[in-house]
Amino acid sequence: MKNANNKDKEIKILPTITTTPGSDWRKKIREINELKIKEIALFLTAIGKKDRSELYALLKESSVTKIPFVHLRSDMDIFELDYFVENYGTKVFNFHTAAEFPFINDWQKYRDIIYIENVYYPFNEEEIQNFAGLCLDFSHMENDRISDKIKFEFNVKIFEKYPIGCGHISAIKKETWCDKDDRYDKNIDRHDFHKLDDLSELDYLKNYPRKYFAPYLAIELENSIKEQLRAKEYIENIINNLQ
Repeated sequence: MKNANNKDKEIKILPTITTTPGSDWRKKIREINELKIKEIALFLTAIGKKDRSELYALLKESSVTKIPFVHLRSDMDIFELDYFVENYGTKVFNFHTAAEFPFINDWQKYRDIIYIENVYYPFNEEEIQNFAGLCLDFSHMENDRISDKIKFEFNVKIFEKYPIGCGHISAIKKETWCDKDDRYDKNIDRHDFHKLDDLSELDYLKNYPRKYFAPYLAIELENSIKEQLRAKEYIENIINNLQ
């Protein structure tokens, strides 16, 4: 699909292999093979080195030939980033700020294609300037718009200031759910969620200008690939009607 702000810029909305606890990534790979899908995003958020080796082996034998967008984990070695760029033509990486998950290895080789996600608050602008720019997680942003106006307004200013190279799209629930955040030792009521129950839970995307939708958008859902593909069509229709 084309971005109306720049008719020469294509927006890729990618079905995604997610690895959060509620996501069966092995099943997703089987489904990708059944559907003969060639291009995906890959989120390594919650998968350790041993399981990553298995995942990489399964991908090598799969129908996938392109992985333009990869969500990094802080324990990843540079050769893993090399592997994706060299074998799957990866164009963008994202990670959580080092203040939240300090990374162990030097990723400076790919600093020009690594983007920082809006999770930890506040952003460290020096860190942003050391990489390519920002990854906009729309559901996190919308959760802040609903529940934390100060954080939301701060982040809007940051997103107006730095390049947005990629983005995540998840669901926004009408009712809150309780997230036990061990990092801060407290319970947090949230609207953003990685499981979509109804396509209307994507309607919040209408709250954002077209310019916020980067060239690479990953559907960050634990839903099946078939369900993600239905969500993709719905998202495309929303973006095509944005100003």
